[in-house]
Formats: sequence, structure tokens, C-alpha cells
Amino acid sequence: MRRKSRNIRRLKLVPTQEGRRLDSYKAGLQAGYNQGLQAGQSSYHALFEGTSIIIPSYNQVDYLRACIDSIMDNTEQPHEIIVVDNASTDGTVDYLEQLDGQVRYRVLSENYGFSGAVNMGLMMAKGTTMVVLNNDTLLTDNWLGNMLICLHSDPTIGLVGPVTNYISGDQQIQVPYVSIEDMPEFARLNNISDPKRWERTDRLPGFCLLFRRELWEKIGFLDEGFEYGNYEDDDYNIRVRLLGYSLVIARDSFIHHFGSVSIKALGDQLEEVTTRNMVYYMTKWNNPYAWIHQLRAGEHGKPSSSLMTKGETAFYPEGIVVKGIGPQAYWIENGVKRPIEGGWSGPIVRLPQILIRNWPMGGPLSTLEAEVKWQTLHYVHHGAPLHGQIASGLDGFLYYLEHGMKRKVITEAAAAAWNLKARAKYPLTVEQLEALPEGLPLIPPVKLRQAL
Repeated sequence: MRRKSRNIRRLKLVPTQEGRRLDSYKAGLQAGYNQGLQAGQSSYHALFEGTSIIIPSYNQVDYLRACIDSIMDNTEQPHEIIVVDNASTDGTVDYLEQLDGQVRYRVLSENYGFSGAVNMGLMMAKGTTMVVLNNDTLLTDNWLGNMLICLHSDPTIGLVGPVTNYISGDQQIQVPYVSIEDMPEFARLNNISDPKRWERTDRLPGFCLLFRRELWEKIGFLDEGFEYGNYEDDDYNIRVRLLGYSLVIARDSFIHHFGSVSIKALGDQLEEVTTRNMVYYMTKWNNPYAWIHQLRAGEHGKPSSSLMTKGETAFYPEGIVVKGIGPQAYWIENGVKRPIEGGWSGPIVRLPQILIRNWPMGGPLSTLEAEVKWQTLHYVHHGAPLHGQIASGLDGFLYYLEHGMKRKVITEAAAAAWNLKARAKYPLTVEQLEALPEGLPLIPPVKLRQAL
């Protein structure tokens, strides 16, 4: 029995040739995966000198297919196509899967609307320039090249848009074609680069917007407080112009636009959504063009180049606590962010990570130090510096006192967003308030439904 047991222990199965091949295949597959994973991780933050074309989609797969085909047929410049789908149910996902890597895409778990889909696309983008594009457009000969020439002609140009057959505002032109088959020839004749046909404007609808990555890094994401669609592009226009950038229509670039097919698919809900978004826009801004005019007139002594460098955070208050996508909270003061070590249980404002990066990093604060700083903003001491308190003006506006200056809080929505109404009210006389130098106004931050 003992000898038999030893013989059994010596038995070994000899792998078949097919088994060896399978093992080699699995080993090679794993090695390739590991190599690809390492290459992907090392190049994750790498950009390319080209344009990321971001297309939000919600159903309408036939329009999306035609749009992508037209990009591939008419775009010679280096580019990538990114589609972010708002949980379509019409076969859009199947179509994207069949593209076999020609398009990068993300399918969201629910309908985050135009803003939400665009924001996810901005996160995915690798190009040094970006285009936000409706899925119901057809691109044409030289469409992107001519817009890029316009954008790069002047560093103070923020957004560039083409002309089209169907849109609200100054970008709509009369077209001679009736059949879509005749459109490309008209576009070819129109799309001859000509700087004399560039026109500065006050508004560019979001059906096709070209801008630099640097602009996005300074201004951040679209406001997801606008449901589904409408007014989010007007909001972005305002924010771009507040920083001193211009909006330009490139009339030497024409694309065809079928006309907001996704938003129109809301049917009876469209009017309700549009009304809600209009109310949200007015509550947020009241009269945004007045602020643009004041800044352009130089009433605050802040040159546009300074705003372009600092970005939208120039219109945010100090003496606040913010956080991005992670648990780390930061105390904002004197133009820097200071990480709070040990946690923070007080009021906190969530901001996009891309904007938090715009504040240089300062030294850390303990939780106790942050709490002491926070408490000093809620009490007024005789002779204390005018910093972190609020005051009311005869004009009906609330003013935030910061480093001996007054900063007008543009709306009630801005005051609520920054938790300013809980601050101590400094008893300034009308004369004292008027004598203070005026800093930049305070605007509300964007609302986000996603971790960005």
C-alpha cells in the first residue's frame, strides 16, 4: 500500500498542446492588459494639439449618426469625437458600441440634461481646444479650420460660433438651398476664410461653441441648475464676458442645424422647463449686462488681463470653506486655499475641482484654527478690520466687506450660495459705506449634480 501511494504521488498530468496554447494566450493577454493599463495611467493627463468635439445626446440616434459622419467627412484638423449620452432608449448605445473605438463615449445613468452631458465631456476631453456641438448638426468643408483661425487670431477671444440656417439671434442667415443635398455646395462657397467676416457679438447660442482649454480651466463647467436645456449657454456667455473675453461670430464658417430636436422632444414639458430655467437665470443674475458694462468701463480698476489670469474665482468671496470631489476642505483667504487638517463640520460650499485648482496652495490649518477664523467672521468687535462682515446699502444690495473694500453681492441667490446672510452685519453709516473702495462683485457658483 505504501509503494502504491508513492507511485500515485509521482503521477503528473502532461498538458496538451491546446492547453499550452491557452495558457500562453492568457499570459499574453494579461501582459498586454498590464502594459496597456500602465501606458494609459502614465498618459492620462497628457493632452494633444487638437480639438475635442463634445456631443451631448439624448435619443435621436439618426441625427447623431449623420452628425458624426459629417465630422469624419469634413474635419481635416486633429480632433477627437466625444459623445456623452443621457441614458437614451432608442438604440444610441448600440450605435456607439458599433463605432469600434472611432468615438470616445460615456453613457450616463440618467438624463443629466445638456449641461450635465457637456460637463462630463469636458472632463473626458484631451484637446487643447474644445467644441461643444449639438447632435442635430451637419458639419461642412472647412468648418473647424476657419473657426480655429478666428479663435487664435486674438487671445482675448473667448468663444467662437459659426453661422447656420436655424438658430435664435445673429448667427442665423438666409440660405438658398431647400434640399439638404444642396447644402454642402453652399457651405463650400461660404466657408472661405476671411477675417473681414468675423463679427463680435453679445451672445452665442450653444449649438456650436469653440474655445480654448485654458478658458475652461479658468471658468469651469456649465451650470447644471438649468434643467435639460435652455439658458445654460446664455449663462456661460455671461461668465466668459465677465472675465473680459469677447464672443465672435465666424461668418466664414457655416454648418447646418436641424433645430434643437432633443429639447423639442420634451413636448408639453418644454414650456415648463423653459420657464423654470428662465426663472433660475434671472434669480441668479438679475441684470448681468449691467455688471459686464461696469467691468468693461473699469469701475473696479481691474484690467481684463488680471481677470483672465485669475478666472471666475476672482468673483468669489474669501473667508469661506470649499471642497471639491474629495473629502478635503479648504479655507479660502488672501488668494490661497489652506487645507483644514482634522475635518470640518461647519458650512461648506462645493465647487468644481477645476476651479479649486486655481487657488494656490497655502499652509495647512488645524480644525481649531479654522473654527476660530470662522467665528471671528460672525461677530463685530469695535475697531475690528472690515473683513468678513456684511453691510446693507441704500441701493438695496448687500455688500460683503473684504480687506477694507466693499463687494456688491449681485443677487439674493449669490448671498445664499455663499452663506453670507449668517455673517455679522457691520453698522456702517451711508457715508462710511460709500467711502469704501469697491471691489469685484460676488456671483453665485454653479450647481453640479455630478462629482466633477
